Amino acid sequence: MATQCVTKVELTVSCENLLDKDIGSKSDPLCVLLMNTSGSQWYEVGRTEKVQNCLAPKFAKKFIVDYYFEIVQKLKFGIYDIDNKTVDLNDDDFLGQLECTLGQVVSSRKHTRPLVLKNNKPAGKGTITISAEEIKDNRVVNFEAEARKLDNKDFFGKSDPYLEFYKQTETGWQLAHRTEVVKNNLNPTWKPFRIPLQSLCGGEMDKPIKVCRHPTEAPGVCACLSVRVTFVTLLSHPHPSVPPQAEFECINSKKKQKKKGYKNSGVVSVKLCQVVKEYSFLDYIMGGCQINFTVGIDFTGSNGDPKSPQSLHYISPQGVNEYLSAIWSVGMVIQDYDSDKMFPAFGFGAQIPPNWQVSHEFPLNFNPANPFCTGIEGVVEAYRVCLPQVKLYGPTNFSPIINHVARFALQATQQKTASQYFVLLIITDGVITDLDDTRSAIVNASRLPMSIIIVGVGGADFSAMEFLDGDDGRLKAPTGETAVRDIVQFVPFRQFQNAPREALAQSVLAELPGQVVSYFTIQKLKPPHDPQLQPSNHSFIYIFE
Repeated sequence: MATQCVTKVELTVSCENLLDKDIGSKSDPLCVLLMNTSGSQWYEVGRTEKVQNCLAPKFAKKFIVDYYFEIVQKLKFGIYDIDNKTVDLNDDDFLGQLECTLGQVVSSRKHTRPLVLKNNKPAGKGTITISAEEIKDNRVVNFEAEARKLDNKDFFGKSDPYLEFYKQTETGWQLAHRTEVVKNNLNPTWKPFRIPLQSLCGGEMDKPIKVCRHPTEAPGVCACLSVRVTFVTLLSHPHPSVPPQAEFECINSKKKQKKKGYKNSGVVSVKLCQVVKEYSFLDYIMGGCQINFTVGIDFTGSNGDPKSPQSLHYISPQGVNEYLSAIWSVGMVIQDYDSDKMFPAFGFGAQIPPNWQVSHEFPLNFNPANPFCTGIEGVVEAYRVCLPQVKLYGPTNFSPIINHVARFALQATQQKTASQYFVLLIITDGVITDLDDTRSAIVNASRLPMSIIIVGVGGADFSAMEFLDGDDGRLKAPTGETAVRDIVQFVPFRQFQNAPREALAQSVLAELPGQVVSYFTIQKLKPPHDPQLQPSNHSFIYIFE
C-alpha cells in the first residue's frame, strides 16, 4: 500500500551545556540529522551550519522532513565539534546525540532531552531541543455562487450548467475546482463549496484566476463565460450588510455579432467568497490533543487452545503470534501521541476467574478500577499473563467494548475542546455474533471523538467486517440511522503476513488523521492551544557586534 505524505514539518535545533572539546576556545558545534523508517537503514537528512566557539548553539539552518502519521519515523540528532573542513564526521569530536521519533517531536511540539554518548552515558550536562512547525498554507476559500437567465443549450430541455475555476501556472491554466451540475435549470444555485487557496491562486491574492461556465454536453469546452479576474476582486465584503460585487455577464460572441441589441446570455454571481483557516491534524496534535488508545482482544473458543501450535493465541518460541504482531504494529505508532502512555486493555468472549462467567469487556490485568497498562510493553505483558488464566469461550460480541470506549469519548465531549480523541483497536478471529448491536454502537460512536480499527486474524470469512468499514457508503444502524462519518478501518492480517511489520500500521492508520480532523471540524472545535495564535508570526531582527 502506497503511503501518502500527510504534510511537511520544519525542525529547528538548539543545544545547551555542550561538552567543551577545544583547548583555548570553545567547541564549534554542528548538528547532523539521520532518519530511519525501515527499522534497519539510517540515512542522512542534512546538516546544520557550524556555530563558532559556542556551547549553547541555536542553529539557523532548518531540517525539512516529510511527516507520515502511520509510520514510526526514527530520528537521530548527532552533535559534532567541527575542527576541520572534511565531510567525514569520524575526524571530528562527538559531543552527544539524541534518538527519538518524529511522532514524539510533533506531539510535544518542543522536545527537550539530555544528550548521550554512543555508550548511552550522559554527555555531561548537555541537552538538545527540537522544535517542530508544520509547513502549510491552511487557508481555504468558501464560495457560494448562482446564475440567472442563462441561455438554453439543450434541444429537448434546459441546460445543466456547472462552473470551473482555473489557476494560472507557468505552463497554462490548471483546473482547480469543478462545481456539481445543476440539472435542467437556467437560474441555478450551486451548493456551497470550498477550494484551498493554494490550489486556487498559489496563495497569491493578486494572481489572476479564470472562471468558466459550461453546459454538461460539452465538458471542458467553454460555452458562454470565460472571465479572468484577480482573486481579490471576488472577495466578499467583510461587512455582511454589503452585497457581493462579483457579478459577471455571460457573453456569447457569436450571438453578439448576429443579434442586434444583444445584452448577455445570463449573469453569474459570486454571492460569497471568504477566506478561512482550516486546521490540520498536526494543528490539533501540536495544540495539545491527546490520542487515547484502547486494545480489545478476542478470547473466543474459535481461536483454539492456546497451548496448541495451531491456535491463533499460541505464542511461538520466538515470542510472537498474530495478536501480538497487531498490538506491536499499531501501538508503536499510536503511543507517541499519548503523553502518559497508559493504555487500557480488555478481552472479550472468555470465562474469567473466579466465577467463570463469560465477559465481553474484562480488563487484561483483572483490575476493573485500573485497567491501564504502562506503554505497549505493558499491554503485551498483560496479554501474556492473562492468556493462561482465562477459558476461551464465546460468542464474539463487539458492542460491549465499543460502548465502553464510547462512554469515555462522550465524557470528553463535555469539555467542548479538541483535547482528546479515542482509538479502539479490536483484534478478532471470527464472525461477529451481535452484528446489529455492533452496527448501532458504531453509528452512535460516529458522533463522538472516536475511531475503531479492526484487525482480523486467521482464515475466517470477514465479509461482515468489510460491511462495517464505511468505504462503500456510510454504515446504517438497524433503525435506519446513518453514521455521521466513517470511523471504522478493517484489514485482514493475512494480507500482511509476509510484509514488514510497519505495513499493517500503514494500512489501518492511514485514514486516522482525516477522521480526527473531520470530527473536530464538524464540531467547530479549535485546538486547545491554537498553534495559529502563537506569537511565532512576529519577526525580530537582532544585530550582533
